[in-house]
Amino acid sequence: MQEIFSGLIVSLDVVALYLLITDVKSRFLLSMWTAILHMIFPVIGFTLGNWMLQIFMQWSNIVSSILLFFIGLQIILSSKNGHRTLPIGLLAITASLDTFSVSISFGMLNLQKYYFILSAGIWTFILSYIALHIAKAGILFKGTPFKWIAGLSLITISVYTLWDQ
Repeated sequence: MQEIFSGLIVSLDVVALYLLITDVKSRFLLSMWTAILHMIFPVIGFTLGNWMLQIFMQWSNIVSSILLFFIGLQIILSSKNGHRTLPIGLLAITASLDTFSVSISFGMLNLQKYYFILSAGIWTFILSYIALHIAKAGILFKGTPFKWIAGLSLITISVYTLWDQ
């Protein structure tokens, strides 16, 4: 269950970003690319996290908690997004890079990799596609609350992980 919730959390910053982009022509393609990258980057991150777990067995919970805390903090602090036009591929990569660093932490915690990866991909596709349609329709949403929710959720997971140690 934690993996499914974590997949939802990492997709919220994409929603915050994509709600601000009104002029995307290929919303389905962008959503699909972002979802795929939200599944590829965690595979790399989990692999790296498992490798780090073997090296830093004693320190893995502390290191992963610190990583999650600062990633959550970075998401909150980056809530100032301006309007930018980027190519779809670059936009999808930019929106998906945080899943790499988050998945390193989750890999170090030995979470179920495939549940998280599937959850991140599915949630990201659904929520980004909806966000892009909402933005295209001109409904004004600010992405900041979604970034705050995602950031605070990661910080909460990091504190819980450290506390549960």
